[in-house]
Amino acid sequence: MKARVKWVEERTFVGESASGHKLVLGTAFGPEGKTPGPSPMELVLIGTGGCSAYDVVHILEKGREAVEDCVVELDADRAEADPRVFTRIHMHFVVKGRALSHDKVKRAIGLSIDKYCSASAMMAKTAEITHDFEVIETTAE
Repeated sequence: MKARVKWVEERTFVGESASGHKLVLGTAFGPEGKTPGPSPMELVLIGTGGCSAYDVVHILEKGREAVEDCVVELDADRAEADPRVFTRIHMHFVVKGRALSHDKVKRAIGLSIDKYCSASAMMAKTAEITHDFEVIETTAE
């Protein structure tokens, strides 16, 4: 895997993945506290949630569950001293679908966090990772 990050100005950078996707990232600067994009650590947290959400949807689909939506809300703390690693990450999953099995959703989330998600495996080296979930039933239209 390869990527490239280029400094643009002040505290603004553009990251580019090997697949050609670009995104602006940076931290607040100047009197207005301008933020050009998410900070690098926000991207790490978002990536962790994305990695796990991808797994959960994939596992549920393979199990023939009628999943329609999956949202992961993340809440995290970081160390006070440098390097300011994540020390706590809580992941709240909201999974919507028709006649979803509560047990299968629980299993899919557990498999993601404990076995398949590379990002959560890395984050678990410094952070306590907890999770919970809710299943929202939808009806066929």
